[in-house]
Amino acid sequence: MSTPPHSPPMPTQDDAGGVDVLAILDILRPRWRWLLALPLVVAAGTVGVSYLIKPTFTARTSFLPPQQQSGASAALASIGALAALAGAGGVKTPADQHVALMQSTTVMDRLIDQFKLMEVYDETYRVEARKVLLKNVRAQVGKKDGLIVVEVDDESPQRAADLANQHVVELRRMTNQLALTEAQQRRVFFEAQLAQTKASLAKAQSALQESGFNQGAIKSEPKAAAEGYARLRAELTAGEVKLQALRRAYADNAAEVQQQLTIVGALRGQLSRLEQTTDPVGGGDYVTKFREFKYQETLFDLFARQYELARVDESREGALIQVVDVATPPEKKSKPKRAFMGAAAGSASFVLLVLWFLTRHFWRARALQRSTRPA
Repeated sequence: MSTPPHSPPMPTQDDAGGVDVLAILDILRPRWRWLLALPLVVAAGTVGVSYLIKPTFTARTSFLPPQQQSGASAALASIGALAALAGAGGVKTPADQHVALMQSTTVMDRLIDQFKLMEVYDETYRVEARKVLLKNVRAQVGKKDGLIVVEVDDESPQRAADLANQHVVELRRMTNQLALTEAQQRRVFFEAQLAQTKASLAKAQSALQESGFNQGAIKSEPKAAAEGYARLRAELTAGEVKLQALRRAYADNAAEVQQQLTIVGALRGQLSRLEQTTDPVGGGDYVTKFREFKYQETLFDLFARQYELARVDESREGALIQVVDVATPPEKKSKPKRAFMGAAAGSASFVLLVLWFLTRHFWRARALQRSTRPA
C-alpha cells in the first residue's frame, strides 16, 4: 500500500539533532488564522472580565524609626553593674522590631475596630479579618536607607491612605507603652531605683533628726570620714549588683566572676575595718544614722544623674519616628492590571494552541503510518 499524496508530513530533525523549525512552521502555516484570532479573542475576553473585578488601590507611607542612642553608654561605665541591669545592651535590630509591632495582634485589632474592617472584609470572625488585613498590608525595611515602608491595599483610596497613616500612629502609641530602646530601658530602671532611694533617704533623714543630731555632734566623727564611709558602701553595693549580673551570664568559676568576687571581698573588708575603727564606744547612735543618711544621699545623687541622662537620650529618640512620606489617596488603581492580564492570557492561549496543533498533527501522522504498514 502506498502513502496518499496528501498525508501529513512528520516533523524531522536537523543535522544537529534538534527539531526542524521549518517543518514546524509548515505545519502551523495553514492554521495561522486560528493562531491569530483565538489568542486575540481570549485576551479581549480576559480584559472584559477584568472589569468585573473591583479595583484595588495601594497607599504608601515611609518613616524613619528611632535610632539607637549610645551617648550615655560611656557615662554608665562608672556603674557598669547597674548599666547591665538597666538594659544598656539595647535592641540589635530596632527597625525589624518596629515592623513586628505593627503586625502585632494589638495593633491589628485597634485598626479593625477603628475602620470596621470586619464589615469591610465581610468576615464573621476577628481572626479571619486579621488574616485579610495582614495580607493587604506590607511593611518592609530598606536595606540601604533604613526606612520602613508601609503599603496598604484597599478597594477605597481614602481608606487605604488612612490605614497606612494609622499604622504609624499605632506604632507611636505602642512604643510609648513599651520600653524598647536603650534609653527607655535605662530611664525605667533608674526611675524605679530613684523612687526607692528617695524613700530610703527620707527615712534616714527622719531617723537622723530623731537621734538628736546637731552640727556639734559631728566632732566625734569628722564629716569627711562619714562621707568616705558612704562612698565605700555605695561602691560595695554597685559591686554586689555587678556580681549578680555576671552570675546570670557566666558560671561561678569564670574568670570574670572570680575577679568580681575578689573586688567585692576587698570592699567588704575595707568597710568592716572602717566600721570597727570609727564606731563610738557608746551612745553614738547618731553616728550610725548619719552614715546611713550619707549613704542614701550618695545613692540618690548617683541615680538622679543617670536618670537625667536617660531622660535626655529618650527625648532624642522617643519622638523620632519621623514620617518621610505621608500616605495620600492614590489616583490610579494598582490592581487588576488589565493589560498584563490580557497579554498573559493571550500568550498562554497561543502556546496551548500551538501545542494542540502539533500534537494533533503528530498523532494523525503516526496513525497514518500504522495504517499503511503491510500486514
